[in-house]
Amino acid sequence: MNGMAMGAATPLGPFVFFITVWASMMAAMMLPGSAPAVLRRAQAGGVRAVPIFVGSYLAIWTLAGLGVYAFYRPHGSFIAGGLVIAAGVYELTPLKRHFRRRCRESFRSGFEYGLCCMGSSFGLMLTLVAVGVMSVGWMAVIAALILAQKLVPSRAPIDMPLALGMVGLGLLIVIAPSSVPGLTPPMANLIDGAAHINLL
Repeated sequence: MNGMAMGAATPLGPFVFFITVWASMMAAMMLPGSAPAVLRRAQAGGVRAVPIFVGSYLAIWTLAGLGVYAFYRPHGSFIAGGLVIAAGVYELTPLKRHFRRRCRESFRSGFEYGLCCMGSSFGLMLTLVAVGVMSVGWMAVIAALILAQKLVPSRAPIDMPLALGMVGLGLLIVIAPSSVPGLTPPMANLIDGAAHINLL
């Protein structure tokens, strides 16, 4: 993944490759935070209910990858910054708080749980897509924030600084994109990419 990570200018590559990498990323990012929900489902429906619950939960995130592949385009720092600012604003909305609260409840269906968690994590995932959809570094940061939000109840003293931090990051991306790690590709990647285009 690092080999093709070019920050906001990252191309997604062939569909099969992307969706395979995306599904693996979603499993690594989303399953740790879903452990409490999985345990609750096992207690309510038995161990045999767990594979279906987890599989349908991951299916929702894989479908999200289809949406990303359909609409994503390599973009510049202005668009990336605007998306991150929008993501920070979303963190403060009642819709975000609703989905975050629902994401901590018990569910019979992994599909329903996945939809609620997608609504809760929408802003953070939008940030990942904006700054480096294939970046392992950004993936780790976003995964840690999603895990914390799933395990810790919503509190203004915690949520407000995160939202403001995201808005500040978006402004920094617009004003000084080269100061944001992983946002702009190294010169070697640009040269390799140009060489690859010339060979086509």
